[in-house]
Amino acid sequence: MTHPFTLLSSSGEATRSLGEALGRALEPGAVVLLDGDLGTGKTVLVRGAGGALGASGVRSPSFTLVNEYRTKGGLLLVHADLYRLETEGVEALDLEDYLAPGDAALLVEWPERWAFPPEDALRLELRVPDEPGGEWLRRVTFRPGGPQAEGVAARVLAAVEAGDCPGVKRVMEAEDEC
Repeated sequence: MTHPFTLLSSSGEATRSLGEALGRALEPGAVVLLDGDLGTGKTVLVRGAGGALGASGVRSPSFTLVNEYRTKGGLLLVHADLYRLETEGVEALDLEDYLAPGDAALLVEWPERWAFPPEDALRLELRVPDEPGGEWLRRVTFRPGGPQAEGVAARVLAAVEAGDCPGVKRVMEAEDEC
C-alpha cells in the first residue's frame, strides 16, 4: 500500500516535469483530484501530464469547465475545472460518465465542489509553504484513495526517485504528516 507522501517542487518547470511523470503514470479509469488555492500549479501539472501523453494545447478550462484531449496512445485526458460551479452544477456535468467507456483519465481542479468523487482517486494537495524563501516552492502531497490511485502514486514516486523530475524531491517521512 502506498502511504501519503509529499514532494517539493523548486520551480514552475519542476512542477511541469512532475506533471509529465503523472501523465506517464496515468491509465484508463484513473481519477486525480487537484486541490489547492489559485496559483499553486494545478494547471501547470495538467499541462505537464498532457505534454507527456502527446496532447497539444492543454489549457485551463476555467470558462469551458471541461476540456478533452485525445492522446497519442488513445487515452482520453479529461481536465475539469469546477471553480465557478456550485455542487449542483458539478453534478450536471456527469463527470462519472467519462469513466464508463474505460478509455479516459480524469483530472479535476477544485474537487471539493464534486459531492461524490470516486473513492479510488488520487488526491494531490498543492500548497505554497509558509516559510519564507527565495525559491519558488510548492508542496505537493499525494493521497491515494484506492488500488488504482496507489499504482499511479507509486509510479510517480518511482520517477521522482529515479531522477526523472529535475527540481522535485521527496520530503523526509517525518515531514510528510505536516
